Amino acid sequence: MVAEADLKPWLRPTQNSYILRNASIVDVVKGSIRGNVDVTVEDGKITTIASTTSNQKPQPGFKEVDCTGIYLSPGLIDCHVHLIATPGFDNLSAAFGNPESVSLLRQPYVCSQMLHRGFTSIRDCGGAHSALKEAIEDGVFPGPRLFIAGHALSQSGGHADFRNKHDHSACCGGATNGLGRVCNGAAECMQAVREEIRSGSDFIKIMGSGGVSSPTDKISHLQFTPEEIRAMVGCAKNAGTYVTAHAYTPEAIRHCVENGVKGIEHGNFLDKETAKLLVENDVYLTPTLITYNEMASPKWEGFLPPSEKSKNTQVLEAGLRALKIASEANVKMCFGTDLLGPLGSAQTHEFSLRSKVLAPIEVLRSATLNPAQMLGHADNLGQIKEGFEADILFLAANPLDDITIFDKPDQFLKGVMKEGRVYKSRWSGLAEDANAPVRIQSLL
Repeated sequence: MVAEADLKPWLRPTQNSYILRNASIVDVVKGSIRGNVDVTVEDGKITTIASTTSNQKPQPGFKEVDCTGIYLSPGLIDCHVHLIATPGFDNLSAAFGNPESVSLLRQPYVCSQMLHRGFTSIRDCGGAHSALKEAIEDGVFPGPRLFIAGHALSQSGGHADFRNKHDHSACCGGATNGLGRVCNGAAECMQAVREEIRSGSDFIKIMGSGGVSSPTDKISHLQFTPEEIRAMVGCAKNAGTYVTAHAYTPEAIRHCVENGVKGIEHGNFLDKETAKLLVENDVYLTPTLITYNEMASPKWEGFLPPSEKSKNTQVLEAGLRALKIASEANVKMCFGTDLLGPLGSAQTHEFSLRSKVLAPIEVLRSATLNPAQMLGHADNLGQIKEGFEADILFLAANPLDDITIFDKPDQFLKGVMKEGRVYKSRWSGLAEDANAPVRIQSLL
């Protein structure tokens, strides 16, 4: 009988078992530190958490790691990325417009870098393929656990329609580009959702307002009709998932939420009344401040077209105010970056920006507990807890004292474990074990 390992020679052996001794756990639910504990990891799961005792004996078959002075945090979750826009290009148009083969061959590099920064899960909001997700799951190459929207859905002239105003070529009936799929009318919108679900999408992303990087729409534009949004929400619900919407203004946010959307991306112009609406409808908000901050930086002069600079300035100035409004209203917020191309190196800097308005525990929950709930994985992701995936970060300092330590992974992030495998270590006390030796197959 042919074994799975014969069909997929890249499959890795079973994970090592670990006992992480004398650790301090970051409890993101209570917002506190639980010190002097031993954490047992078996088959990629956290199996026990118990108080450290002075007479512990070595356990046969387990690798023991002395975590004295180390803080164990849940792996981070970035809820808004676009893997399709890879580094290597000096402007936004090229980052999005490169041939698919170029992008696909660079995405493994981007994935590994995110994992090494501590992001054990990511949510791609437009452009990532199910083949990429499967390759990471199988161990073809290292990367975060991937949740994908497939193509983001856009109306003609919307945020995923990149034709300029002089381009009158046909676009509709489900036409796709790297980022999105253009659809108009309830029937086409329903078909688009069904196609994305068929292709392996975990959730549906729609463009509910204009955006910074699209050529023919204004940020204030409402996109899709109520009938179209309800049709997409209904199809997603039938498939057991949800719709999230790119939306900046209160009008656009309300337009989407009142028609059944369960997530809002960006939301930079959020006001108090609209924040209350999010809470009442149990809608998650994923702000993405760092992308506007980076595009406004002198370092990246010319990356954003001059025609779109004013839109970027608008949303950058409003973003921190919206963050404060959302926090005061108790909106469930998730961590997102939306960094494109070479700007992705600033992924962790979102922590510093949010820390200007939010307490460390709020910021950390937005990158762990809240995303796990939004993704439907509250029972196995986002916490250091028995029965959960062993997605564990080994930190040299307490993030509840200073959340900006995540901005300095080379200094403070000593190790990254995902599903019980150590993918990155910057510490002699912890050995990397994720890259198992390649199994050589005989041709005979």
